[in-house]
Amino acid sequence: MPLIRVSEAANLLGVSDDTIRRWIEAGTLAGSKDSSGRLVVDGLDLATQARRLASTPEDPTGGRSSARNRFTGLVTAIKADTVMAQVEMQCGPFRVVSLMSSEAVRELGLEPGSVATAVVKATTVIVETGPTGSQA
Repeated sequence: MPLIRVSEAANLLGVSDDTIRRWIEAGTLAGSKDSSGRLVVDGLDLATQARRLASTPEDPTGGRSSARNRFTGLVTAIKADTVMAQVEMQCGPFRVVSLMSSEAVRELGLEPGSVATAVVKATTVIVETGPTGSQA
C-alpha cells in the first residue's frame, strides 16, 4: 500500500496541506502515521479523492470522439511561420504544446485567449516514477 506524505498529497491534488489535514479530520481521507511519525495518506484513498474532485470542462465543440484524453483550456501562445505553427495551451495545471500547420491555426481561428480542446490519442504513453513519485 503506497503511503503519501501530506505535503506531497496536497501537491498532487493542487490543494493546501491544511486542506488534506481537514479532509483527514473530517474522515474524507484516512490518515495514519508512517515509521517516522509523519502524517500520511493511503495512495489508493488519495486516488479515489482525486477522481471525485476531477471536473472536466465542457468541450466547446460538443463533438463526439473515440479519444479519451481531452484537455480543454486556453491558448496561451502561438509561434507560426508560413508553413508550421507551435500552439501552447494551459489546460488546468497542464501545459499542452501542439505542432500543426499554420493553415490549421488560421482555419480554427486560434489566437492567444481562445478556448480550445487538445485531443490526445497516442499509441505510446510513458509512465515514470522516481523521487517525486516516491513512497513515504
